[in-house]
Amino acid sequence: MQVEPGKILKGKISGITNFGAFVDIEGGATGLVHISEISNEYVKDIHDHVKVGDEVEVKVLPFEKGNKISLSIKQALKEKGGTEAREKSNKGERRPRGRRPAAKTDFSVQPAEFTWGTASNEPLSFDDMLSKFKQSSDERMHDIKRNIESKRGTGKRGGGNY
Repeated sequence: MQVEPGKILKGKISGITNFGAFVDIEGGATGLVHISEISNEYVKDIHDHVKVGDEVEVKVLPFEKGNKISLSIKQALKEKGGTEAREKSNKGERRPRGRRPAAKTDFSVQPAEFTWGTASNEPLSFDDMLSKFKQSSDERMHDIKRNIESKRGTGKRGGGNY
């Protein structure tokens, strides 16, 4: 079978890396599904979406340098009208653009102190969550400023006697 851009083929996941999954497609060729083409949602860990041996449908993307075969599970789902593509579009969720957030700035999971009250286990109001967040943010900024001043020595510009 001829591998041409735009075709939707069946394949089997043969390997997984941090940046994508290798798929053995019909006709004996192997292509790569980049992590950004795995799912319509943000993919933090590729192992949460696919595993070696999974059979998938992929769309062949336009060839890049060296005639490497680039594939997309996400685009194949869109064209076939797959349930995952419909569910995500109905929810109105969007995949984050640009660089992946650093671990310290990953806001997808909020600390428990911001989501539940301590005594009654009922959700906090937005105002309560906002005030707790502001308080913890102010404390962190104070700690950061204190650490910077202690590293500089005097906490003032110049830092030396003339």
